[in-house]
Amino acid sequence: MALFAYRAVDEEGKISSGSLDATNAIDLELRLRRLGLDLVTFESVKKSVAARSRHVTRPELITFCFHLSQLLRAGVNIIEALTDLRDTVDNPGFRQVVAGLVEDIEGGLRLSDALANHPYIFDGVFVALVRAGEQSGQLNEVLDELAENLKWQDEMASQAQRALIYPLIVLVVVVAVIFVLMIFLVPQLAITFKSLVPKLPRETEILIALSNIFVKWWYLLIGVPVAAGFAIFAAARSNDAMQQRIDTLSIRLPVVGAIRYKIMLARFSTFFAMLYRSGISVLDCIQICEKIMGNRVMEQALQRVGRSISEGQGISQAFTATKLFPPLVLRMLRVGESTGGLDSALLNVSYFYNREVREGIAKMQSLIGPATTIVLGGLIVAILYTIFLPLYDVISKIKF
Repeated sequence: MALFAYRAVDEEGKISSGSLDATNAIDLELRLRRLGLDLVTFESVKKSVAARSRHVTRPELITFCFHLSQLLRAGVNIIEALTDLRDTVDNPGFRQVVAGLVEDIEGGLRLSDALANHPYIFDGVFVALVRAGEQSGQLNEVLDELAENLKWQDEMASQAQRALIYPLIVLVVVVAVIFVLMIFLVPQLAITFKSLVPKLPRETEILIALSNIFVKWWYLLIGVPVAAGFAIFAAARSNDAMQQRIDTLSIRLPVVGAIRYKIMLARFSTFFAMLYRSGISVLDCIQICEKIMGNRVMEQALQRVGRSISEGQGISQAFTATKLFPPLVLRMLRVGESTGGLDSALLNVSYFYNREVREGIAKMQSLIGPATTIVLGGLIVAILYTIFLPLYDVISKIKF
């Protein structure tokens, strides 16, 4: 299917625009007509545009899974359930996606195949679990698990954001205070100092020299770090070696790296357990989990694990050989492999690391406040010390 951007008119003559998946122009016109719209103009667009124009939040996906599960459990068939969802979705882009799902299923596709046509919304794990639920006849249970998992992801993302917002705000405040002091206050005081004190202390001379740099090159001091950040981001997207170095650094940073590493382990354990419990083979579970790690180092480690298992090596041995998974994960994999309860063992790992992540983020939040306050206070005290040092020398030489 191709993606088309269209302009259409409804029965009241109101013009609306959007994007919709269709086989060709005739199929696009038929799909719009079923939505109560008459096609005016259209043009083909790239799939990458769809990912931006059809942004769907986790709460919307949670609502989608929950409502679909409840409707199917009540005995409503899949087409009617999706039609009801289409009419209640507020997000226009998501509404068009659900309308496309209805069209695909009416055309003979299964729900999992229809979902796979929208990879920018429904990832590989989502599609694989739905497919497993269709094959096992437990689609309702799978949708409930997906809703719970999406809630967990949303909670973890929210905690990570809360942990980062405060230090970012403090960093901005620190930088702003330094720029104000160095650009406005110090130059004015430097003129006064030179008229009062013939020979300034070395610390004050260094401060004035730094202030001159800030006054003359302030745009470079702001622009170079921003440009460097964008350059590193662009290089990482186009250069695999650069991306791998960044991903390696991201899990080795103190405090933040450890929390990120535990989040990835919790995500891997949760999704692997869900997929395996749904009847998906170990190799397929590993292959699907590769795409959700968000880290090249961990992704390549899982690829090596998959190759080792396909060559006949045991699961725990293959994970041990990567030297990236901690003893707890390896121990639980060994226990699960020997007892046949691999999903239960991995859920225990997920529970442990979820708790570790929550405690780590809470501890980091409690430490960031005092640490940033000390840093900000130290910088301001250092600047004020160099400012008032010449004044102290002048006052000390006055004889009363």
